[in-house]
Amino acid sequence: MNADGQQVLLQPARVPPESGPIVTTSGLTRDYGGVGLFDVSLLVPRGIVYGLVGLNGAGKTTLLSLLSGLRRPDRGTISIGVPRSRVAVCPDVSEFDPWLTASEAVDLARSLVAPDFGRASVAAALETTGLADAAGRSVGGFSRGMTQRLGLACALVADPDLLILDEPTSALDPAGRAEMLAQVAAMRGRRTVIFSSHILADVQRIADQVGILRDGRLLYEGGMQELIDTYLTPAWLVRIAGDPSEVMYAAARQPWATRVELADPGLIRIEATTIEAGERGVPALIAGCGARLVSFEPADADLESAFMALTGVKKQETT
Repeated sequence: MNADGQQVLLQPARVPPESGPIVTTSGLTRDYGGVGLFDVSLLVPRGIVYGLVGLNGAGKTTLLSLLSGLRRPDRGTISIGVPRSRVAVCPDVSEFDPWLTASEAVDLARSLVAPDFGRASVAAALETTGLADAAGRSVGGFSRGMTQRLGLACALVADPDLLILDEPTSALDPAGRAEMLAQVAAMRGRRTVIFSSHILADVQRIADQVGILRDGRLLYEGGMQELIDTYLTPAWLVRIAGDPSEVMYAAARQPWATRVELADPGLIRIEATTIEAGERGVPALIAGCGARLVSFEPADADLESAFMALTGVKKQETT
């Protein structure tokens, strides 16, 4: 409550841009007899949304459990730049006593992790997660999606600086996923969020940085665009009206074009030496040929394609 007795929604202070990393690990290892997590070194800046991706069994949940203190590493170090009381965790499947109401469940979490917070923080957490209208309902009647949002409300009630989410959208329908992603994205710059997901499009949509795990090892950590630029060949799909032969012939003669092929009738795939060369060269090429351009868009310029290129997995393995 503020001085006038009005409810105040959770709005943590913005993270100073000069602040150092909030999470750092070095050589982090948890070995379950040849599977687990091996020599993982992370560096997570403050105030960002960090997406952790990998196939089932890649080590995502193990890594999040180590960061949250639920498991102990066999070796390696973990440095968390805030007190443990400022870290909140939301598992992929939250469980609650069915006779509790949503408000009682969140208030129980508040009493355990933030007893100095007032009851207004409970209402604020329910409002933030879209459960305000269900505050008086028994949890036993909740759908899995509502239960997942309730777990997030319990994590937010203490207003954490670092929020760790394990598969936060896995139980939600498309509308619920979009709402959850919007809530997570809105935390950027105010708190740090580390979340895992097997839905790569969700990670690409909101993550500032991404970490890619395979077989318990960190293959990549860094920016999304850098990942795509590094592991994908710059390519574009160009659809023109009429016969594409002249455009294909002209494209094959360009020094910046590394490969030209017909993907479908009227659809040309052009690969280039660099992104800039293609972005400048393809439109100039079309204009020079006097062709009628129908569409011009990047090919495979997404996280899923970069993930497959980096890990060597086939597309069906990511679904």
